[in-house]
Amino acid sequence: MKNILHRITNWEAWPFGILYAPLSVFWLWYIIRSRAVWFFTSSNPKITFGGLEGEPKKEMYDLLPKELYPPTFFVSANEAISSVEQQLTTHNINFPFIVKPEVGEQGVLLRKINNQNELIHYHTLMPWDYIVQQLVQYPMEVSVFYIRHPKESRGVVTGFLHKIPLQVTGNGTDTLQRLVMQHPKGNKQLALLEAKHQKNWLQVIPEGERYLLSYAANHNRGARFVDLKHAIDDQLTALFDGISSTGNEFYYGRYDIMCSNVEDLKAGKNFTILEYNGCGAEPNHFYDTGYTLLGAYKEILKHWKALYQISKYNRQQGALPWSFSRGRKFLAASRKVGAERKALDLKIG
Repeated sequence: MKNILHRITNWEAWPFGILYAPLSVFWLWYIIRSRAVWFFTSSNPKITFGGLEGEPKKEMYDLLPKELYPPTFFVSANEAISSVEQQLTTHNINFPFIVKPEVGEQGVLLRKINNQNELIHYHTLMPWDYIVQQLVQYPMEVSVFYIRHPKESRGVVTGFLHKIPLQVTGNGTDTLQRLVMQHPKGNKQLALLEAKHQKNWLQVIPEGERYLLSYAANHNRGARFVDLKHAIDDQLTALFDGISSTGNEFYYGRYDIMCSNVEDLKAGKNFTILEYNGCGAEPNHFYDTGYTLLGAYKEILKHWKALYQISKYNRQQGALPWSFSRGRKFLAASRKVGAERKALDLKIG
């Protein structure tokens, strides 16, 4: 009974559909006011579907200056492994590096590749196009939620987080399996984590050694968030005003960034953009940071209002929303492939 009560009251762990269900009437109201089911596709005109779901990462990187993101190249599903190895040399990417689907979300099929055998294994099993990206060694990962109305020259940073990926610390006695089972977030992902860490699953982790369980610092992957809202200022906002005005017409969404520290980031140095997400980005700064459920709902609705206003303005400027049939077909195809990717994520190790 106690466990059931905890699951009911721990709203941060609720499935996405349940958490957002009470707010669906507000989303419906924006659809009615817009007279367009996919009204949000006008929010970021240069990103497929406005960045809600299914947008290609290549499209995103092509809109950024190359110096703002790590060395990266794109691999076709039917490409020969010899070609991939040649591109590693061409782009000066060394082991270890990161691979992730060219279209993906929530860290699904994101892996750290340590050697050639792991690359061959991933490439052989991967039926979709994917990205190879140099592993970034900066010590800090942050996310920045940024909103700018198109008619304004300055935007606003609504959320700023330090994201700490899911990890355990060894005690010299317990196996990795035992440590994960004892972890309040890790124990909810036992099947996935066992598949990914099968080689070390029954190994004892030395005392004091930190063992990284996921390179995807996402809430659904068990990451811990530390609120940095006290560090939001004009300098930080100006940085993202500049980044978001480099020709990508990015008005609403979240940047995921690796940096040396907050002050360097504000100064525009020692940072790199891992990726950015458009209107499908969740204002995730209400997780782990002391928000009540009511406070989280207020934050979501504040962001949805801004999304509606941006979409409405861009539509008036000629960026028409997708037709119902186009959006329906795109979303159905995206979710079908998304389910297939999640299934493979459990098998690929």
